[in-house]
Amino acid sequence: MNPLFTRRAALQAAAAAALSQATPVFAQGGGLLARPISASGERLPSVGIGTAIIFDFENDPAKLAERGEVLKALVAGGGKLIDTAPSYGHAEARLGDLFAVTGLRDSIFLATKVRVAERDATIAEMKGSLARLKTEKVELMQLHNVRDASQSLDLLREWKRQGVCKYIGITSSFDRDYAAVEGCLRREKPDFFQIDYSMVDRNSDERLIPAAADAGCAILTNLPFGRGKFFQKTAGKPLPEMAREIDATSWAQFALKWLLGHPAITAVIPGTDKPQYMADNLKAGQGRLPDAAMRKKMVEIIEAL
Repeated sequence: MNPLFTRRAALQAAAAAALSQATPVFAQGGGLLARPISASGERLPSVGIGTAIIFDFENDPAKLAERGEVLKALVAGGGKLIDTAPSYGHAEARLGDLFAVTGLRDSIFLATKVRVAERDATIAEMKGSLARLKTEKVELMQLHNVRDASQSLDLLREWKRQGVCKYIGITSSFDRDYAAVEGCLRREKPDFFQIDYSMVDRNSDERLIPAAADAGCAILTNLPFGRGKFFQKTAGKPLPEMAREIDATSWAQFALKWLLGHPAITAVIPGTDKPQYMADNLKAGQGRLPDAAMRKKMVEIIEAL
């Protein structure tokens, strides 16, 4: 099932339910939640965007224009974090094009990645990313999908000293690598850790997220809708009554607020191709968030669907 289609259906269903029940929208002041990066104290807005798949295209002016509107919606709503990678096809190049057209680069906290390889190849990949992104530096450089517990971050630290990046981090997407990732986190203590984490995929909850928090990492979560599985479960269903208690007015906000209710999570990076979805996602970083007991109840609601 197409996750974008199911999200569209979920938003439409939530809107219909809200109208039929005359549910009020609670406006909480303060704007978009921003959380501190432990390594510096800099505050990072809690909702960003990931670019895998959705920004991977070429020779499509209509898509480029629409993605430009997504970036504008991100910044207009107080967000700034964009995550990409050279392995995301044309995504870096499309972001570079959009930065050139929109002039938004200086408003963005830009994160990309390099894969583990021989030193010269890794440096060449990093230089290729900067060229495609049309920038001389990025805010965050991450070692992509760490698989070795003894992995060194010395090269990334060298880039940090040189000003190529402001922060360094590691990422993981595979359960089989979790033991190695945990070892790397505890020894190397990177500035950032990125992991796939959602209400329908909580495998990193028990050890990796606590290990990253203990190491002082800022934690980014990707795939917050579980590759569309969350919207497949919620499509056509009205929001539960408890959504009001956390100021959630869509299923997407419900899922993202569950993530942000975890005190160790710094920011979420859902992917989206529509500016209205970007605006909807940003609302998850506004208003009330669930406490531990509410997060448990939210999972029970989703598991019962």
